Amino acid sequence: MASTQRPALLVVAGGTAPAAAAGTERVIGHLRTQRPGTAVVHHGLREVAQGVVHRRIRFGSPGSEETDDAEVLELAHGCVSCTLREDVLPLLAGLARTSGVTQIVLQLDPVLEPEQVCWAVLHVLVDGVVVADLVDLRGVISVVDVETWLDDATCDDDVAERGLALLPGDERTLAQLVVGQAEFADLLVYAGESEPWRQARTDAVLDRLVPLAVRLRLDQLDRTLLLDDLPDGARRGRPDNPHAPLLHGQPALAADLGVRLVVFSARRPFHPERLHRALDALLVGVVRARGRIWLATRPDSVLWIESAGGGLRIGHVGDWLAAGGADDWDRAHPEQRAAAALRWHSRWGDRAQEIAVLVHDADPTDIEAALHGALLDDDELAASEAAWHTYPDPFGWWHTEPCDDIGTEPAGNGPTHDRSAPDQEEKK
Repeated sequence: MASTQRPALLVVAGGTAPAAAAGTERVIGHLRTQRPGTAVVHHGLREVAQGVVHRRIRFGSPGSEETDDAEVLELAHGCVSCTLREDVLPLLAGLARTSGVTQIVLQLDPVLEPEQVCWAVLHVLVDGVVVADLVDLRGVISVVDVETWLDDATCDDDVAERGLALLPGDERTLAQLVVGQAEFADLLVYAGESEPWRQARTDAVLDRLVPLAVRLRLDQLDRTLLLDDLPDGARRGRPDNPHAPLLHGQPALAADLGVRLVVFSARRPFHPERLHRALDALLVGVVRARGRIWLATRPDSVLWIESAGGGLRIGHVGDWLAAGGADDWDRAHPEQRAAAALRWHSRWGDRAQEIAVLVHDADPTDIEAALHGALLDDDELAASEAAWHTYPDPFGWWHTEPCDDIGTEPAGNGPTHDRSAPDQEEKK
């Protein structure tokens, strides 16, 4: 049950489609009536690029001594990180200390992914403390339109093309947004109606994308919305460690209505140029790809790869334990140490390729062939590691697809691509 000492914090995401936006308001209304002393916080970001944020705070149950305060904020820097640091987090901290507040509902702008916000709640200091020490973070509720979600999750439209807030430097696809909103949810609420085939395929995708999430329809709203009864292993707003198991919640590996999970693994490095060419296989007919990769040009570095629809990001998330010493092993996250111990290789240590690909309209054999073809061949593997460092490397320390078709340089010359959105780069 929720803590009686600290107010509960629930994060509500979604609303990119009209049915989901309406469903989000119904969820908010239900949460307000379920628990007296609920405060609802919403920051509208449609003008954030101009440094303007529309803040709304609702307190109390609808129709019974409720207050509804709206205010226009002008921030010095128009970005999501600044909005979080300068207003959202201090506001949450203040509400957590306010007498009579038993629950805080943080309603996200439709353009936001909940993982970034929850990370800030858990890690960013506000007057010397993190907000997570002042509240009981219960988890994330995401509202999806079952008629449009699968199409949105597999398209390559930019976020801005759908009329959502234009964040500075934001190059995400709509697929990256809606998949991120659903993937991080503890509870998925279905809004709208869909014909049976589309509903069944959406279910098959979500069964594999977020197997531990509770799912219900708008007409099934009940105490589950308080997130008191979740399966063991529910994330409750906690981001995964980059070395956590990729198949969170043990989703089914068998195919269902053309939807299936493909897990690619290998114990030799990727050739960077060939991997760059192979990435196209992860952008068509794929809902989500995510995992850890090992480049021949960077034998010490763990790179995280993540795609949705037509968008992909690759970023540096630390080093392999084989690259360090005993102190690095002691400091490593327990999940990284456990994974390293299970797969330790006499030559490579814990270095490995591991990518999980959720396919909805692609041939898994083509994906596996493309990734296998990007690995070093036997002759390259037999060459010295000094030779590997001479390979052209099109990846910077943060890389997005689609990328500019520019020349490549050896990895030692530093990043050649860096087109990530500043607010998204903090995610990993």
